[in-house]
Amino acid sequence: MLKNSYSGRFIVFEGIDGSGQTTQTELLKDFLRDKIYNVLITKEPTLDSEAGRKIRRVLDKEITLSAKELQELFAQDRKEHLEKAIIPSLKQGKIVISDRYFFSSFAYGISDGLDLEWLISINNSFLMPDITFLLNASPEICVQRITDRGKKITLFEKKEKLEKVWQVYKEFPERFKNIYIVDGEKSIEQVFEQIKKVIIEKLNL
Repeated sequence: MLKNSYSGRFIVFEGIDGSGQTTQTELLKDFLRDKIYNVLITKEPTLDSEAGRKIRRVLDKEITLSAKELQELFAQDRKEHLEKAIIPSLKQGKIVISDRYFFSSFAYGISDGLDLEWLISINNSFLMPDITFLLNASPEICVQRITDRGKKITLFEKKEKLEKVWQVYKEFPERFKNIYIVDGEKSIEQVFEQIKKVIIEKLNL
């Protein structure tokens, strides 16, 4: 993967479904904007590409694809996401915060039986985030959070699936740089305090 050489900074939130990435993305956006930073928040998969819209249909179990075909769609959507949103914003000096990125593809893809090296190969021309927060919350808690929101359980949100995914996720800090594991089972405010500490240190706020 490519090092970010642009003036902006690229921050990613990762974790199993229901671990709190979306909530923490919004809190970090507000925190940084209060400090007069120009911030773009985004998420994957997008709904801005044909690939992204097809992914959503797969996740909602409207259509079926093989694990490999699905991850190829994620890579296609990610390429457009980078070209049309992330990189232009980084060039403008913005802080880009993404709710999910290629680490999700790695974790969910491996849990579906795909090879990590193959997954890396189809994402190898993409930017490496400057900071990745990996929210650690148990599958039981995550599934409960999802059902408490009144949302239907999608393809990737079954408890057994989430357990497999987390086993993969937790190995990433040993292989990839700048990944910070955060205790996602604490209160929303306590989780954000962990995130804020890293942000203040790494961005010299």
